[in-house]
Amino acid sequence: MRGEVLHYDEEQGFGFITGADGNRYTFTRENLRRQTAMPNGTAVEFQPGGGQARDVFSIAVQTAAPAADASTSATPAQAGNKAAAGAPQAQNFGRSAEPAEPTDLWGYFWRGVTRNYFNFAGRARRKEYWGYCLFWTVCLLIIGGIGLFTDMDMGDFDSDVSAAVTVGLCGTFILATFLPSLGMIVRRLHDIGVTGWLCLVILIPTIGSLIILVCALIPTQARENKWGPVPAGVRI
Repeated sequence: MRGEVLHYDEEQGFGFITGADGNRYTFTRENLRRQTAMPNGTAVEFQPGGGQARDVFSIAVQTAAPAADASTSATPAQAGNKAAAGAPQAQNFGRSAEPAEPTDLWGYFWRGVTRNYFNFAGRARRKEYWGYCLFWTVCLLIIGGIGLFTDMDMGDFDSDVSAAVTVGLCGTFILATFLPSLGMIVRRLHDIGVTGWLCLVILIPTIGSLIILVCALIPTQARENKWGPVPAGVRI
């Protein structure tokens, strides 16, 4: 897949890439196929997987050679015209083909349970977090309602095993969305500039949930931090 380097810290050996599919991927120095500098905006090829980019290499080096050969055979004026025409194309690489990231509440939820199912890297703005929570709750209520109607129709409330279908459906949904929900909490913590390991405080009864709630209400950190750039749609 093609993409563009958003940020790369050579000292820490860690960076981010925006892929042609619109997703952000993390990469480390070990993921570079060639140990070269990766300035912001570098066009790259990489292998995506689980929110991480592997076998990353710059394609600017490959495209520069043919351009150099062509310029040597052309007049200086022609070479200058070609360079001027090629510069805007290089700057716009990957931007026109990228699909716009969702900024609506349902889009955030759907991406959370599909593309970001195993994603614990990057950042999630406040709107993304609460959009996910809203539709997660709506889906749980719908599934619970289906279970209740099924149990009443089957007469489970009159038997020894009451609400078996309701408990089964709701339990399955909660288990199926455990990882994306945890990833959403981690990315929201990254967005306010704290480590995702803080999510472990949720294990503390009552107080832990309140701490996560307060963190979820804090506005986005309006600058790039070590977990990535400011999320799309945030006004700085």
